[in-house]
Amino acid sequence: MNVLASQGQLRASFFRWALFTVPACLLVGFLAEQFGGGSNSLWFQNLIKPDIFPEPKWFGIVWTVLYIMLGIAVALICAAWGARGRVAALVVFVLHFLLAQSWTLVFFGNYQITIGLYVLGASVVSAVIVMGLFWRVRQLAALLLLPYLGWLCFATLLNYEFLKLNPDADGVDQTQAVQRIEL
Repeated sequence: MNVLASQGQLRASFFRWALFTVPACLLVGFLAEQFGGGSNSLWFQNLIKPDIFPEPKWFGIVWTVLYIMLGIAVALICAAWGARGRVAALVVFVLHFLLAQSWTLVFFGNYQITIGLYVLGASVVSAVIVMGLFWRVRQLAALLLLPYLGWLCFATLLNYEFLKLNPDADGVDQTQAVQRIEL
């Protein structure tokens, strides 16, 4: 026998990994939203919204679908035992994912629109690197990241538009305004 694992064993390995990676991606995204303050903050609600800003309900739907796709892509890489570049692809993905999730804390938690734009720019670049590393291991895993990359690019454009429309709100929590009365 010249095969290390049967097709059934490979499928089972993928499904076992997916049972871990999909919930992990969803959990990290959920925690980022919780710690970052999210779009329900008074600061965000006071910002002027760009014309391209979708209805808020779409963000939860789109991110959930994208996190599931990310989890599946990562499971494909995890299940590629013995593939050259597998470990590097996973390490770079984890670093990228943590960077991308930090945007929520930077933008919503610290009111830093400009720094948020830089974080998103770095996230787009690192996502392209992750896609290249995934492509070398499993092409399907890289293709599953395409919608995520597209959404990151849209988020970057949206962040830029927020900065353009709200330059005075960058780094300033306008909800903590103090009224001065001179006598």
